[in-house]
Amino acid sequence: MTKPEIIEGNIAVDDRGNLRFCNDFNFAEKGIKRFYQVENIDKNVIRAFHAHLNEKKYVFVPKGCFKVICVKLDKDGRMGITPETFILSDKKPSILFIPNGYANGFMDLEGDGIIQFFSTSTLEESKNDDIRFEWDTGGKGIWETKNR
Repeated sequence: MTKPEIIEGNIAVDDRGNLRFCNDFNFAEKGIKRFYQVENIDKNVIRAFHAHLNEKKYVFVPKGCFKVICVKLDKDGRMGITPETFILSDKKPSILFIPNGYANGFMDLEGDGIIQFFSTSTLEESKNDDIRFEWDTGGKGIWETKNR
């Protein structure tokens, strides 16, 4: 996988409640070394942009709905001009793969959401591979909700 990709999950519902799963995701096979969870203080807080040349990430939303934007870095380590937007929701379980060489950022669309990141790098490896960009590097418009 060399570009962002969704790994589909599902929900099983019965009289006891809901069971969310993504059985096609194998943590060991993906080389996951750590995970972290983010809960924003308020709706529409934008956390962006963060990139790595070596680290790969997998993103899961256990609660709420998030807009996640990925942008490929060019050969000089700058953000490209073509963002890829994904909407991740607890209503449709899935895992977003973010390859190395991509900047990413996210925004909670509903408020009170939880987003989890699973990383192929240790914290020390990640710190040594850290590239940061301003939240509006791709233009403020990429974060706006478009009415349809």
